[in-house]
Amino acid sequence: MSGESTVTIGLLLPDVLGTYSDAGNATILAQRLRWRGIPAEIRTITACDVPVTTCAVYLLGGGEDTAQQFAADWLRRHDQLRRALETSAVTLAVCAGLQILGRSMSDASGHHYPGLDLLDITTAPGRQRAVGEVIATCTVPGIGSLTGFENHRGVTTLGPGTAPLGRVITGTGNGTSEGTTRYRTEGVFTDRIIGTYLHGPVLARNPALADHILHKVTGQVMPALDLPDQAALRHTYLSHTYLGRNYLGHTYLQGRFSRCS
Repeated sequence: MSGESTVTIGLLLPDVLGTYSDAGNATILAQRLRWRGIPAEIRTITACDVPVTTCAVYLLGGGEDTAQQFAADWLRRHDQLRRALETSAVTLAVCAGLQILGRSMSDASGHHYPGLDLLDITTAPGRQRAVGEVIATCTVPGIGSLTGFENHRGVTTLGPGTAPLGRVITGTGNGTSEGTTRYRTEGVFTDRIIGTYLHGPVLARNPALADHILHKVTGQVMPALDLPDQAALRHTYLSHTYLGRNYLGHTYLQGRFSRCS
């Protein structure tokens, strides 16, 4: 695949929404492109920068309530970037980043904050924090199981016609359910936006999801990569032994994490 044009990856506000190392998703996308001979560039866009609006893909991470509100205000002030997220780029938004792209968010006092209105979702605080490992079946064909860890109190409700990214097997995810079987949902999936509560970083844990994004960005089918260590790690994360140990370990940590509402 020599001679390919450079794929530009926009890492949005890692100085604000960087609590859970979700910036690693940019590294994963860039490296998986380079392994296939496709040049990639990561453009880090901080709160002090005038945002680049021509990136092929943008990434938003998780953060605390105050950081989330700042990020939402910052994104609304940069209308050209908002239009790029809506019409030209592919976006991966994690946790607080997912909530920001919705219609509104509310805090424990009932105060509502506007989002970017790019997704038909609303988020409000749940009764308790969701902390621990998640396994979900991805609704995108060919992706299979999704794995990651969650730490949030937000309950995200999807509007009519809005598709979830996955169906929860273990964990909380959006904190809502749908369908005749009332399955629990995780994240959001549209033509341009993938939203999820999964950290890890999520693309390191779920390489098929990373390659789905790269296919959307490049229009090319991504050749398989022979990475046995990656396969072994996924097997570990998906094992019942790991999940049982992880949930026991998280019982005492719930009050010690930074907030990702």
